[in-house]
Amino acid sequence: MSYRTAGSLRSVTLDDVRGAQKMLSGVARATAMEGSRHLSQLVGAPVHLKCENLQRTGSFKLRGAYVRIAGLLPEERAAGVVAASAGNHAQGVALASSLLGVHATVFMPQGAPLPKVSATREYGAEVRLHGQVVDETLAAAEEYAAETGAVFIHPFDHPDIIAGQGTVGLEILEQCPEVRTVVVGVGGGGLAAGIAVAVKALRPDVRIVGVQAEGAACYPPSLAAGRPVSLDSPATMADGIKVGRPGEVPFGIVGELVDEVRTVSEDQLSAALLLCLERAKLVVEPAGAAPVAALLAAPDGFEGPVVAVLSGGNVDPLLMQRVLRHGMSAQGRYLAVRLRLTDRPGALATLLGALSVVDANVLDVSHVRTDPRLGLTEAEVELHLETKGPAHCAEVGQALRDAGYTVID
Repeated sequence: MSYRTAGSLRSVTLDDVRGAQKMLSGVARATAMEGSRHLSQLVGAPVHLKCENLQRTGSFKLRGAYVRIAGLLPEERAAGVVAASAGNHAQGVALASSLLGVHATVFMPQGAPLPKVSATREYGAEVRLHGQVVDETLAAAEEYAAETGAVFIHPFDHPDIIAGQGTVGLEILEQCPEVRTVVVGVGGGGLAAGIAVAVKALRPDVRIVGVQAEGAACYPPSLAAGRPVSLDSPATMADGIKVGRPGEVPFGIVGELVDEVRTVSEDQLSAALLLCLERAKLVVEPAGAAPVAALLAAPDGFEGPVVAVLSGGNVDPLLMQRVLRHGMSAQGRYLAVRLRLTDRPGALATLLGALSVVDANVLDVSHVRTDPRLGLTEAEVELHLETKGPAHCAEVGQALRDAGYTVID
């Protein structure tokens, strides 16, 4: 489905994006574009990955943050800048401010991953931990700006931010001039809007497809209503695109220039992250894997050549562990099973022997022998198994039942 906002006017132009590109010369990397043989075979056309996960600070956010801060008046720079973020924007603002000699104060949630907090400090920002959710952190940053006169640097809702992110679009056209479809993750809309401005101005025939997580998809209802609509409680593991309301500035651009906004599930995000790691050898955060998730969900729905923008790679190791396990489970390569057996010597060894017959690799065993739910002669075992796909999972389950075990879950 295509969306258009009647009478919408672009507040960012191709000249703005080109100006941002000159400003970013020597600051932001022109990130690599890698071909993906696996995705190309799946889609039936060439698929290229635009690796913004390899950008300085680990995401595209440096581009917009630098352009925004570089454009401040001398007296505004003297007052310093303030931002609120759980990760990527925080690091982008921190490094941009350090490069420009501007003091930056960054508010982050108290539960922000320690690697992201440490990186933000190492890039030169003063970090203040406040609030449990980003909305509380944002309110604290805005209050700080009002009290001190520091300039608030919004993560996506400003023309300079959008112009900076649009430089990704210029690089796409330079690196893959034959591109027919660009797929990009969408949170507040700054990256998608910037890419759309640049690409559509030079190649109006190129299709721009935005991707949101199902649990944080604020754009489809907003575009249908013709105005930004807020979600009550956005929920997704993809923090980079977990935004409850589109930005006013990017909304008009997305409505006018982005051809379609699709959604992907958490399972699809997990599978995409796993694919990027295994096949492309690229560490990508869930938000950065959203375009790949869209390709996996509907491989015949994109005209090639396709460029999928991997927007960032700042993933917390603990989250990575959970997501990879989830992705393996979604592909039938990881199975957790709980069953009951008779509590007698050798029972566990017999169970493991039954699993070895069907070539299931045991990763972890949890053995419970005392529980009110169990009979005097019963024990409960939870097994985590490495399997070879959905058919193998079914074979394992059937083998356990054939061996006389009561499979609970």
